[in-house]
Amino acid sequence: MTSPPKTDIVLYTSGTPNGQKVSITLEELGVHYEVKNIEISKNVQKEDWFLKINPNGRIPAIVDNTPASDGKPREKRIFEGGAILLYLTQKYDPDHKLNYPYDSDEYWEVVEWLVWMQSGIGPMQGQANHFYRYAPEKIQYGIQRYQIETRRLYQVLEDRLTEQSKTAGEGGPWIVGDRMTVADIANFSWVNWAEWAGVDVKRFKNVNQWVDRINERPGVKRGLDVPEPFTMKEKLKTKEGEEEYAMYHSQWVMKGQEADQKQHG
Repeated sequence: MTSPPKTDIVLYTSGTPNGQKVSITLEELGVHYEVKNIEISKNVQKEDWFLKINPNGRIPAIVDNTPASDGKPREKRIFEGGAILLYLTQKYDPDHKLNYPYDSDEYWEVVEWLVWMQSGIGPMQGQANHFYRYAPEKIQYGIQRYQIETRRLYQVLEDRLTEQSKTAGEGGPWIVGDRMTVADIANFSWVNWAEWAGVDVKRFKNVNQWVDRINERPGVKRGLDVPEPFTMKEKLKTKEGEEEYAMYHSQWVMKGQEADQKQHG
């Protein structure tokens, strides 16, 4: 097995599903990286210096300062979580621990399921989070619309894992092939927050078991605690903790929305 390459990567992130999928990938790859905690509650992601890294003003983003193979200095920015995961596995996963060789059938399946998450589970569950947890008015149409769509997408994932279980080896099934890939990590990062969107993942047998398997991995546990300990599941064990967690997060969500309204409304 090839030793992890020496890297000089800076990760700009926050403790959200989008951020966690990148920190989990970095931890699973075992590469060196530095963490910069972007305080979304203070709208740091909208500051000029950060917009030069990600013009969209969102986390996550990385800057890779690892010298080029010829030793020349290099500074490469990458934004958007899916792009970051593909970049990291292409550059720093020579043994294909989290992906498959480029242009293999399995590689393109990983891309398919990664893009599926980016265009499906991520935005739909994100909207479920908003209407269920953050919106100042409880609009049942919005809550039901996005919770139902999230459940539909979970069923797609359930069907995929059920099909994969027919040929799964030890430790599976996984979304693609015989190993956990960045497709699993990306989808897991959102499904692991299911209860925050008011969705019960336990009704999806294979998805629930898949989430539990991934949560047991040491690299995943470390990645979930970047840039700060992941406390959502613990907070939801009590009504007081749930209300405290919701209050904190709703404040920065609504503050960001007000800022966007002022600039773009």
